[in-house]
Amino acid sequence: MTNELDIFVGNTTLIDEDVYRLWLDGYSVSDAVGLRVRSGILEQTGATAGVLQSDTMDHYRTFHMLERLLHTPPKLLHQLVFQIPPSRQALLIERYYAFDEAFVREVLGKKLSKGTKKDLDDISTKTGVTLKSCRRQFDNFKRVFKVVEEMRGSLAGNIQQHFLLSDRLARDYAAVVFFANNRFETGKKKLQYLTFGDLAFCAELMIQNWTPGAVDSQVDDMDVDLDKEFLQDLKELKVLVADKDLLDLHKSLVCTALRGKLSVFPEMEANFKFIEPCRSDRWPLNDVRLFLNQYSASVHSLDGFRHQALWDRYMVTLRSCLLRMYHD
Repeated sequence: MTNELDIFVGNTTLIDEDVYRLWLDGYSVSDAVGLRVRSGILEQTGATAGVLQSDTMDHYRTFHMLERLLHTPPKLLHQLVFQIPPSRQALLIERYYAFDEAFVREVLGKKLSKGTKKDLDDISTKTGVTLKSCRRQFDNFKRVFKVVEEMRGSLAGNIQQHFLLSDRLARDYAAVVFFANNRFETGKKKLQYLTFGDLAFCAELMIQNWTPGAVDSQVDDMDVDLDKEFLQDLKELKVLVADKDLLDLHKSLVCTALRGKLSVFPEMEANFKFIEPCRSDRWPLNDVRLFLNQYSASVHSLDGFRHQALWDRYMVTLRSCLLRMYHD
């Protein structure tokens, strides 16, 4: 009787990026082998199906052993079991924490709890992302959130420091944490046209301008929280719509400044509001920009309005977000 034993011996841990992607995407070994066969790898390498099966299983075993280290990326850098070059370590971490736009769009703003995790079956079916990959991505969001939620200082910086992510990915995770902490309802039907990139852009602006450290450099800022005093003060801006005299004067100033400059002037004059009329009437982006600029600036000419600094702090962020959200 002959026993066959596959043995792989080496010093440097070999990482096949294609197999790693299949593992991250949640494919089983057999499914991964099938996909590799269909890619033409047997013809390209001259390997047999048995060797391909063993190679795939070996990589999967390695990835499973690495996964516990990937949960705390600095441990991957300092461990001595796996000899992995720094560039490969960075690749492993970055791709492990990467996420699918379709998936993050479904969970953005929701509480990262067991209740949401129970919905992953439905999210997997809706998005086409495998359930295993959905679970990995959700657990990553939850893990990052738990580590940084009570930390002082830059949210993106804390994420980058503790999870060794690229600047762009750390900022994306900052948006996920920020929305989860403040429970923004990003899943509303009217907001479905917005991409994660649109919402992450707005989150970054809100972190920069609407958190406690935005106006006081002496505050030991927590980027995950909105400035409660600022939110309370926003009630003072209601006077711009509640006071008919101020509303009419504001409208008059804006219309006077923009008359002859907008192709949609009649629509603007009839709908002195924000983004929905602009979208429904298909305003050109430049007209939206001109309107928002003048809408914001004209408030400084309103006699009796005493909240200019609050208005500017509010509108700088809102204007930029609306322009980003507006897809003409």
